[in-house]
Amino acid sequence: MPDILLCTDLDRTLLPNGLQAESPHARRWFARAVSYPGLQLAYVSGRDLTLVLKAIADYQLPQPDYMVTDVGSRIYQRIGNDYQPLSGWQQHIAEDWPGIDSRDLAQLLTPSLLQLQSAQQQQQYKLSYQCVPAVDMAAGMAQLEQQLQALPIRWQLIGSVDETQDIGLVDLLPASAGKRQAIDFLVQSLSLAPSQVFFSGDSGNDLDVLMSPYRAVLVKNATAEVVTKALQGSKAQGNQHHLYLAQGLPELGLNGNYSAGIVEGLLHFFPELKSWLTAKRQGDE
Repeated sequence: MPDILLCTDLDRTLLPNGLQAESPHARRWFARAVSYPGLQLAYVSGRDLTLVLKAIADYQLPQPDYMVTDVGSRIYQRIGNDYQPLSGWQQHIAEDWPGIDSRDLAQLLTPSLLQLQSAQQQQQYKLSYQCVPAVDMAAGMAQLEQQLQALPIRWQLIGSVDETQDIGLVDLLPASAGKRQAIDFLVQSLSLAPSQVFFSGDSGNDLDVLMSPYRAVLVKNATAEVVTKALQGSKAQGNQHHLYLAQGLPELGLNGNYSAGIVEGLLHFFPELKSWLTAKRQGDE
């Protein structure tokens, strides 16, 4: 059982693919932090397994112990050099969509303001749409909700915005799927307390976890809208003390964006890591 489970979103949280600048060496600090003894790492992403593996290679990221992919509709565990799906999770969320999957739903749902994403973005229990411009996303989600009311399934909609392209992203999932629910499943499987779990995110599809009892950081490059929603939601649920807003750590050369914000948040909640993180090691410059 790990002492700390670090769960992080990828795009514009760990990956520096937003509009703001990344601190030099920030990912090196992150890699050192996640090698802390007793810490296990989970990447939690809207990407599928192939695209998560591509990001790991492209950005030279540490290999995680777990991957929560497809906005929480799949969970993988690293076994040796391979990643194996947790079949128990798929069986669990399948109960919400009895006898139906995303291919069937794509034929039944026709929201005029939303367009289906590419086939690569669709999974058995995830139907993904996009909206251009992003300002129309709320109206498109309302169309979708109205059509879903007539179907005998349990569902949820998760919306987020890619501000780099002004695209709204909408995912239809089983009600028991999602990033927060998948992390809950891992936490229960590992017999962890909420205080042992740390999450980092930046966008609308991270809000459920950012507002939860888990310790969490919102990286500095998050939009003002997400910051406001995260603060209001965490306060409403009595979890405001579990949410930290990254501001930057000048003494470590970290500006609070992307992985710099993750390291800052980790040190805020687990200060015992600082002496270990900053200790001089053989091979350091």
